[in-house]
Amino acid sequence: MTAPLDTPGSTQHAEPEAVTQGTRDTASRSLTQIAWRRLRRDPVALGGGVFVALLILVAVFAPLLTQWFGHPPNQFHYDLIDPATQGVLKDPDDPWSGIDPTGGMSAEHPLGLEPVNGRDLFSRIVYGARISLLVAFLATLLCVLIGTVLGIVAGYFGGWIDTVISRTMDIFLAFPLLLFAIALTGVVPDNAFGLNDNSLRVAVLVFIIGFFSWPYIGRIVRGQTLTLREREFVEAARSVGAGTGHILFREILPNLVAPILVYATLLIPTNILFEAALSFLGVGINPPTPTWGGMLSESLDYYTVAPHFVIIPGLAIFVTVLAFNLFGDGLRDAFDPRSSD
Repeated sequence: MTAPLDTPGSTQHAEPEAVTQGTRDTASRSLTQIAWRRLRRDPVALGGGVFVALLILVAVFAPLLTQWFGHPPNQFHYDLIDPATQGVLKDPDDPWSGIDPTGGMSAEHPLGLEPVNGRDLFSRIVYGARISLLVAFLATLLCVLIGTVLGIVAGYFGGWIDTVISRTMDIFLAFPLLLFAIALTGVVPDNAFGLNDNSLRVAVLVFIIGFFSWPYIGRIVRGQTLTLREREFVEAARSVGAGTGHILFREILPNLVAPILVYATLLIPTNILFEAALSFLGVGINPPTPTWGGMLSESLDYYTVAPHFVIIPGLAIFVTVLAFNLFGDGLRDAFDPRSSD
């Protein structure tokens, strides 16, 4: 007689246990744990996330970093500039030494100096990160708040409410945002609403970008809500007498956190570029407050004598936007339920 297939210790008996154990381990992990496991296997996205975290720390500790590695962002060093060419001198003690091709990069000035006035580029890049991230994060937060609330309301209630909100989204999406931003920021007074100068301009930029960009995330939230409102857990909540507020904010909203988070990480670099574009056009943050877009605008007249003045702020924008996009793409793949674990 042949041995029974279910003999303890045999291969036939152990395989179903192994499969069951693996399935049980996967089921016991939360969505966040599964997403983190997937993200750790993506070195490109993880590298982008590490760079974003470091950039945030740099912006927060900008005053401390400029004390260690640079100088105040608006401190002039005319003695290091050639008065004839407006470039940075190779040897400050010799006015005939010629232009330094590195722009004055040294241990004292890690990224060199600006032409004409000799301001430290490292300090201005670090402080420029503060402006870019502040405007981008606050604008994204405003966009997410408006888009999430209106998207959930439109998707859950449907009917005329959905129609009104959806048509409003279409109007906002057809709005010439860049032209409106240029026109509005160009006529902003020096003082309003208890704010003045650049604090007022930051508030205006945040309002323009956030208020007129919410339909993008609103459409995503509305589409997800249309699917979620028909799911079994929502029907179960209704059957036990849960109110509308409970269903919206305790049942549906937690299931929207993942797509909202992913879209927010992809929206931040867009807002960084938008702020840089406005500053480049001269209708963003007023000088001498450093911004990456403003530095690029100032560098156009001196690219022949100081090419580093063009390259460094442009590279800062490029690397920052790339890091956010890589991290956002990685998050999107990590939270995708169709991705293999």
